[in-house]
Amino acid sequence: MTVFMLVAALLAAQPAETNAPLIPPDAKLEKVWGAGEFTEGPAYGPGGLVYFSDIGDRVMQFDPATGKTTEYRNPGGRANGLDFDPDGRLVAAEGANTGGNRRVTRTEKDGKVVVLADRWKGKRFNSPNDVTIDTKGRVYFSDPRYVGDEPRELDSEDVYRIDPDGTLTRLITDVEKPNGVILSPDMKTLYVAEANPKGKQQLLAYPVKEDGSVGDKKVLYDFGKIRGIDGMVVDAKGNIFAAAGDGKTGGVHVFSPEGKRIGFIPTPETPTNCVFGGKDRKTLYVTAGKSLYRVRLNTEGFAVYWPKED
Repeated sequence: MTVFMLVAALLAAQPAETNAPLIPPDAKLEKVWGAGEFTEGPAYGPGGLVYFSDIGDRVMQFDPATGKTTEYRNPGGRANGLDFDPDGRLVAAEGANTGGNRRVTRTEKDGKVVVLADRWKGKRFNSPNDVTIDTKGRVYFSDPRYVGDEPRELDSEDVYRIDPDGTLTRLITDVEKPNGVILSPDMKTLYVAEANPKGKQQLLAYPVKEDGSVGDKKVLYDFGKIRGIDGMVVDAKGNIFAAAGDGKTGGVHVFSPEGKRIGFIPTPETPTNCVFGGKDRKTLYVTAGKSLYRVRLNTEGFAVYWPKED
């Protein structure tokens, strides 16, 4: 395994506004698997395993107890973002391109794959990208289009919500190209990554109402010309850990709930997403390039579902 030191020189390349104690000074980013084509969407799930997408078209599972990575689902329908619902069932945003199903699915505990949504008013989705789930089991997902030659049927790239009864709502339409989505621990804020390579690169926040609808957006952080956020996760205090940037700016950028940049964890490959795991919930797993990494932090992660562990 290779170890990538979180050195001060790289921190200086994209300095944080404060020194964040949630990242230990001696933190080390450890590579636990590196045989993928393009890794994405990590989720911490049953058995204490880390599930993640390898967009060569499979879903993988890493076992921290053995250090082994095996296939969970093949083919994966070009799955990208993954999350577990309150019942511990895997929900996947399946994208476009060869082998892509352009849908959102749930894998039941017996392995059966159920389609939650694949169309808006009869038109196929662009390419479902990322997904997050609230405590009521409502699924929020983004639908941009980055790759894939399939003809587009929708003329906009939006964020949707799927209710437990199957009702589909087009929730957010005032973004150019939505990517990562995550909810705050109190379920009152939906964070959305505006990630348009030819346009805006911003971290957005929408207040979430009791019925699952949202209020007006607020720009929390503007990356300017730096590659914006791909995927995100939050800790129990509501801090946002966002995979963004590339080269010297590539890594996990940490923001307070108000959008203040409070930390940075550089990655040796272009970062795509991250998730907390471990029995104490303090290990951050990061997908980047062809690999899966992990690093120990001083903060506890948040998720709607946590596996029962001995």
